[in-house]
Amino acid sequence: MQSLATKYFYEVALKGSLTAASDSLHVAVSAISRQITGLEEEVGASLFTRSARGMVLTEAGQILLRHVRRSVLEASAVLESIAALQGGEQNPIRISCTQGLANELVPSALAAFSRQLPSVRFRIWVDSAKPATQRVEAGEVDMALTFSITPNASDSGVKVLYARPAPALAVMSRDHPLSRRRRLDIRDLSGYPIALTDELSSTYKLYQLASNMTDTWVEPQVYSNYAEALHAYVRESQAILFASYVSIAERLKPGRLVAVPLKNPEMHARTVQVQVMRGRILPDTIEQFSRFIIHRLDELVRRAPGQGH
Repeated sequence: MQSLATKYFYEVALKGSLTAASDSLHVAVSAISRQITGLEEEVGASLFTRSARGMVLTEAGQILLRHVRRSVLEASAVLESIAALQGGEQNPIRISCTQGLANELVPSALAAFSRQLPSVRFRIWVDSAKPATQRVEAGEVDMALTFSITPNASDSGVKVLYARPAPALAVMSRDHPLSRRRRLDIRDLSGYPIALTDELSSTYKLYQLASNMTDTWVEPQVYSNYAEALHAYVRESQAILFASYVSIAERLKPGRLVAVPLKNPEMHARTVQVQVMRGRILPDTIEQFSRFIIHRLDELVRRAPGQGH
């Protein structure tokens, strides 16, 4: 459903060179080059900067790539809808999410949605926040569920369907000396071990900001890029970790962990977001799931400790 020129342009943009696109498409380099030259004449702008190292998109090329990505996804959705009329399988809903959301929230939401729509299938990637968003921009996934501490740029390729505050709470064992406090300051934690996610996580960045503002940095006793390991460690020690309520809520139910709100504004400086590609018309199933997951997130956000204070 694409023109030949845009098909070749898209492949070169993805592969980064005429040679790589030629190998992928099984089409001569000269034929691809002619189509792209014709496309550049049609749009009235250079789409690539050509060099010995490959083909780099110009600003005009980046604009066209965003349009072509949307067109490719929407064409796929149309073909899928037609196939569904004949009893064909639907493509999976592709989701990228950060680890805190992947531990409980996302799997439980998928299971609940599947009970409503048994034919649905999913594919999940677990990333840090930036790669999760980049997958949406690149059309590799349909949706990202992630935490963000930076405003979404209006010229980015991502549209934020949902954003609500997701402050980091101090999470500790039920018998921890600080577990009965209603609120804590980051300085109150200085006498206890800290268990922290790695430098790519938003939690690390919030803790670093709060520590810098209060001049109370405590070097964590345990670092991990796997939050599950930190949860188990904190349950069995006097250590404290940081997590949002939406990512820790299910872990609090058995009663072995307690989450206490933090006063420091730096620990409140992030949102939990649902992101999709800007300008894309979402297929019905993805629209339904986005409403479903937003509703579940909203319920958790409203129940979070410290809300309304």
